[in-house]
Amino acid sequence: MSARQTHRFVMNCRLGTWYRFAMERCISSTIMARQTRMRLLSAVTFLTLFAVASAVQAAPLPSPHEVDIPSGNEVLHAQLYKPDGDGPFPAVIALHGCGGLAGRSEPVLPRYRDWAEQLLKAGKAVLLPDSYGSRELGPQCRVKERHVLARRERVADILASRQWLVQQPWAAHDRISLLGWANGASALLWAVRPQLSSRSVEPDFRSAIAFYPDCRISAGLGWSARVPTLVLIGAKDDVSSPPACRQMIDGARGRSALVHIVVYPGAYHDFDRANFPIHALAGTSDAAAPERGHLGTDPEARTDSQKRVAEWLAR
Repeated sequence: MSARQTHRFVMNCRLGTWYRFAMERCISSTIMARQTRMRLLSAVTFLTLFAVASAVQAAPLPSPHEVDIPSGNEVLHAQLYKPDGDGPFPAVIALHGCGGLAGRSEPVLPRYRDWAEQLLKAGKAVLLPDSYGSRELGPQCRVKERHVLARRERVADILASRQWLVQQPWAAHDRISLLGWANGASALLWAVRPQLSSRSVEPDFRSAIAFYPDCRISAGLGWSARVPTLVLIGAKDDVSSPPACRQMIDGARGRSALVHIVVYPGAYHDFDRANFPIHALAGTSDAAAPERGHLGTDPEARTDSQKRVAEWLAR
């Protein structure tokens, strides 16, 4: 091989080496660029999804607004939680206890707002009539001579609330149910008796759910219900009377619409309230609480009652 041929061979080798090196660098750069783009795309996608999820999670539920309901010669004020849209939506008339509906600075106490928001998330409208505030009364738990009685004024409020709902185009008129606590639950038991059936407003209530009512008010009356009724109460409830409720429900079977009672072992009055430590009422001066007994959350009973309420309303 001549010197010229040797030089050409060496140059070709160098060019080949450079070309391979350049190609490898080019391919490597292309792969890295593609990987970078994929990482950026993944990051953008993740951030977008996270932002959407955060927005959905952070979206506040609709606040209640006050509605005025004609009731004889009076006006019944109520708070309404309503899903967005035209409906028709199932509706629940929710009845407060003896402590009243509103707080000092809020139209609906947290214990009732908690339930209303749960029902709202499930696509239900919730109407909370204010039986005391509408009559310029405060809590009635420790009032000796009450002017608003469960069997009279509060039943009238229930019937007025139903009549108002059946006039609303967004309400499913055949899916209006009752939900009550304590004194409100006692009123509910009066309202679902066959004797109080009203043919002027049809259809009737879909169902009813009573949290720890005072079933002693029905003793000796041969109570029964014309709509499916569920009673939820704690076995240790010493404000209401679990034995009286069990006796009432047992006595109604066979001559009533479907009735059912759940007695939660170890649970006290107000077991469904969130983050409410069990405490004795003796010696307290809270006008919005009964004078005797115990109140407090039972987490297991609370969770189970939420499930049962959803199932009963879905009937």
